[in-house]
Amino acid sequence: MKRFLALTLALLIVMTMAACGGSGGKAADPNTLVVWHDKEAAVIEALQAYLDKALPDITVRFEKKTSLTDSLKLVGNDPSSAPDLFVFAHDKIGVFAEMGILTPVTELISQSELSGYLPMTLEAATYNGSLYQLPLYFETLLFMYNRRYMQDEEVPTTTEELLAYMKENTGRGRYGFVEQHSTAYYSAAWIHGFGGSIIDADGTPFPDQQAVKDALEYHLKFVDLMPGETEYSTVNTLFLEGKADATIGGPWMVPSAREANIDLGIASMPTVDKTGRALAPYSGVQGIHVLTFAAQNKTDAVQKLLHALLDPEVGVVLAQASGCAPANSACYDDSRVCDDTLVQAMRTTAEIAVPMPNIPEMDVMWTVVGNLLTDVNLSKSGVDKAFAAALTQANSLINAMH
Repeated sequence: MKRFLALTLALLIVMTMAACGGSGGKAADPNTLVVWHDKEAAVIEALQAYLDKALPDITVRFEKKTSLTDSLKLVGNDPSSAPDLFVFAHDKIGVFAEMGILTPVTELISQSELSGYLPMTLEAATYNGSLYQLPLYFETLLFMYNRRYMQDEEVPTTTEELLAYMKENTGRGRYGFVEQHSTAYYSAAWIHGFGGSIIDADGTPFPDQQAVKDALEYHLKFVDLMPGETEYSTVNTLFLEGKADATIGGPWMVPSAREANIDLGIASMPTVDKTGRALAPYSGVQGIHVLTFAAQNKTDAVQKLLHALLDPEVGVVLAQASGCAPANSACYDDSRVCDDTLVQAMRTTAEIAVPMPNIPEMDVMWTVVGNLLTDVNLSKSGVDKAFAAALTQANSLINAMH
């Protein structure tokens, strides 16, 4: 890791020296905060409106970056180019913490002020014992179904019930259930359902190897009843055109389903009969991160911003604006949120969801697991052979980082 970090920091210094332009003026005005993001307009507009009212003496300027992580690696803490804060998912925290460009938010607000936050969101935001993100909202995958074809009483509560439903309702261009079965983000739910994981907090790939292999072998029964092509566009189209009764998808699918006049049902994830564990999807926690330069040079303004964002009203306005599931548990008792079935479903799923690993080693595991799933599900290589190759690749890539 030291060699990897040294190279990263050396590259950062060179590229930062070459960088020009950017948000600029960080040091010039201590009451102006530049916040980078990659979020949809509705989320940022809601945040902007709230902060304009909550912080009349501070100017908060949101700037959209389509390649936010690459841009941050380029500018680091350079006061002429970098933002003061950024809104992004939690899974890159480890990378930026190791680069030394982040300040733990608990150096600016007290840990006790976070007591009402969902534990899963705080777990996601923590790296090496420090909380590097103030969570705002989160996303998880959900079991969705079309009530025109799958009645509420038919919704499977176990994976064996799901398999039986698929066998009875698949054929002639129709599918009982579809998902992105060969994508790591989606298939992780099945691995977790068998008690396995892709990587542990210490960077060990597939710590329970047998659990992963058992999950892959079992999942094949379902894969065989789904189309071979399962990219997002394929799965989305099948469900929206009424050619698939049910799917596992994210909240981003809901607007399209409603536009297609689908009577959308949302249910709990099925439980794996063999293990008694529910299919547990990854969760992505979106929140605000503080760059070290801003923490040290705009301390007062940054603290005021963080304290403003602690207000449960923030989660409520985000839920109203874009169906976001708030990180602050107090939001779910608000009358403006408690009747939102989508948001409440994600709140329930948060009890079992697994935060995406935020360690640097996870970056290579997306590729490793993607290759493993392709070998098992599409190329029909044996599970043992494909897994052995994946483990070798994972160890090789991780060792190269250290």
